[in-house]
This record gives sequence, structure tokens and C-alpha cells, in this order.
Amino acid sequence: MKNKNYLILLTAFIFVFFFTLNRTSAQSGISLSALHQKNMTASQDTAEQIILSEGQAAPLFVLPDQNNTKHSIKEYRGKWVVLYFYPKDMTPGCTTEACNFRDSFSSFEDRGAVILGVSKDNIKSHLEFSGKYQLPFTLLSDEQGTVCEDYGVWIKKTVRGKTFMGINRSTFLIDPEGKIAKIYTPVDVDSHIQEVLEDIKLLSE
Repeated sequence: MKNKNYLILLTAFIFVFFFTLNRTSAQSGISLSALHQKNMTASQDTAEQIILSEGQAAPLFVLPDQNNTKHSIKEYRGKWVVLYFYPKDMTPGCTTEACNFRDSFSSFEDRGAVILGVSKDNIKSHLEFSGKYQLPFTLLSDEQGTVCEDYGVWIKKTVRGKTFMGINRSTFLIDPEGKIAKIYTPVDVDSHIQEVLEDIKLLSE
């Protein structure tokens, strides 16, 4: 009888021991997973933003336009390039900026300048945006955000108390040798176009 009771107690002890061990391991796994996720998020938030300078070579890239035609920045060597980054198609500020570039398009052509607009919108969105406002220049789709990161315009923004990652409206004037001649940030969409035109004229003389 004593042996039987001993076996029952031993069995109960073993059961409790392994139950506790498994539960502790599971909790530790959850904690480690949560900690890993937290560290990954912190790493993404604190990643160093690339800061470009006037005079350095413009980062190279290849992106599709609104018609799904690939464009390489290298193919525009020998011309001035107005590379402007904007947050989103169809939004008020971006529409004003695009239409102002449209209305002054011939003036840029007269100065031998090419206009390239870049956002993370997809090709379909760019096609609709370009068609609706009859934009005569190229819109490039950077859906993966690689080019935005390379040019340092993908930043943390805060609007109405909400923090998120987004494109900082910026323009890079690239000279015929492929170097950054001017960087414009922040950008006033109402006066920006005339400012760029005047700079191209001054820098071309």
C-alpha cells in the first residue's frame, strides 16, 4: 500500500514538474519573440537617414514610368534633371505642384531640362494622375521605396499627433554631369517652380 501511494505521489510530482517546465518555456518563447519584434521595430525607427549634399554624384537608379517604361537616371547625362519627390498622387499639394510643373514645362524644355516626378504610388495610379491633369512629363513609380531612401526623402513624419513614415517633399536639381547642383527642402509648391527655373538659368551661365 505504501509503495502504491509512493508511486502515485511520484507520478503526480513528475507531472507537475514537466507541466511547470513546459509552461515556463512557452512563456519565455513568447517574451523572446516579443522582445525580438520590439528590437526590430526600434532598429527600423532609428535607422540612419541618408543625407545627400550638393556637389556629390546623384544616386543611380532605374524605375518604371506611368506607361511601365523603364528609366535610368544615367540616360539623362548631358541634360539638367529636375528630380522631384512628392508624397501621393491626387492629393491637393501634389496636384498643385504637378500642375505648376506642367504649366512651365516649355520653359524647362527651353533650358534643356527634364522633369521627373517620383512617389511610391504604383504605375496605374501614376497613369490616372498624369492623364487627369495632362502632365507632359515623366512620373516614376518607386513602390519599394528604395530610391526614396537613397535620396534621403523617406522620413518619419508627425501630422495631427500621428507619427508615420512618408516622403518629404523635396527636389534635386541634377547637372548635365550627373552631380547634384541644388537641393530644395522644404518645398513651397506655389513658388518652387520659378525658383528652380531661375537656378538652372544661373547655373548654366
